[in-house]
Amino acid sequence: MTTVLGCIADDFTGATDIAGLLARSGVRVSLRIGVPDGPPRDTAAFEVIALKSRTAPVAEALAETRAALRWLQAAGAQRFFWKYCSTFDSTAEGNIGPVAEALMTDLGVDQTIYCPAFPENGRSIFMGNLFVGRQPLAESPMKDHPLTPMRDSNLMRLLEPQVTRPVGLADRLTVARGPEALLAELAALKTQGVAHVVVDAVANEDLAVIAEACRDMVLMTGGSALAMPLPGLYLADGTLSADARGAERPQLGTGTIVLSGSCSAMTNRQVADYTRRGAPSFKLDPLDLAENGAQPVLDWLAAQDLDAAPLIYATANPESVRAAQERLGVAGAGEIVEATLSASAVAARDAGARRVIVAGGETSGAVTKALGVSQLDIGTEIAPGVPWTYCRSDGQQIALTLKSGNFGTETFFTDAQQRLPS
Repeated sequence: MTTVLGCIADDFTGATDIAGLLARSGVRVSLRIGVPDGPPRDTAAFEVIALKSRTAPVAEALAETRAALRWLQAAGAQRFFWKYCSTFDSTAEGNIGPVAEALMTDLGVDQTIYCPAFPENGRSIFMGNLFVGRQPLAESPMKDHPLTPMRDSNLMRLLEPQVTRPVGLADRLTVARGPEALLAELAALKTQGVAHVVVDAVANEDLAVIAEACRDMVLMTGGSALAMPLPGLYLADGTLSADARGAERPQLGTGTIVLSGSCSAMTNRQVADYTRRGAPSFKLDPLDLAENGAQPVLDWLAAQDLDAAPLIYATANPESVRAAQERLGVAGAGEIVEATLSASAVAARDAGARRVIVAGGETSGAVTKALGVSQLDIGTEIAPGVPWTYCRSDGQQIALTLKSGNFGTETFFTDAQQRLPS
């Protein structure tokens, strides 16, 4: 069918995040891993393209995003959503701002909005400042992120060095007055030449107002929660057919593997909870992997009962991560872990695992590529922004969930298995 909304995400967990929230509508959502090689086929009303561009060189991120845009346009999309992390993960160089400006240029638009708020997961914006729970972004665990440490909470100050045109704010007081007031504020800012507008949101009701006001924008940007109201709006006005079909869940075996490369505060708690429950587990040490390779890990995995859902993890506290990075380099430490977790995913699949649980954006990208997955249909939601997905890997039907580091509750790894009964 013709695609109604085309979404581009800057990492794989972010893609499943927005896809899962769109799928709450009951309408089929298709997620593509990277830009498809051929022309659009078997398209869904909502198409999401997952890139691995969050920390890529700016020129590479722009080229990939523009290619994704062209594919989505060929699929029939006339509205687009640029999805980035709800903690606005970026550096002074990008890639949030440069990608947004490139999309604006290619689409011929002169204004867009930025709203990474996700109230269900504790992300809110007030007077342009992003909060993680009750903490300003710069005081949250994100200040120690190994790739994109966030040392400022003000989204305008974070965005300004990344773009070439003026940045402004539509604050919570405006949003609280409703869609018409927000539209008027955006129009006023446009007359002042403001191209990039940060919009406050502290509750789902605010996101509903923003989505209604901006539903006809050719380009919106933000976290996944901002896209959540769009299917209902499109169904109400006839943009989306009421008989659009949903995804079908395949029959799967019970073998499971859990792989965690995220070092976020929440994933540390999730790993601790899962190991306390007695799950078989293997902790990766990047320094040991650099010296001895991945074979000891694969040997351990080969001896496990996959019905017991073993865990292989590199999740550690910030001090341990920095120690490994000092020895191996930031990129080197990450690549060694990703390669080992990817090899573990393939080995588990070949041994009969049909349910693969992955934590961490970079890890999700590496594992998905290793499994040779190119398209996923979105299924049951495990936690806000984290669904099960269904795909084929080496001829086998598997279920795959890709969890952003800070998403889910402490019991996520157990919850995921319970949400997908055999």
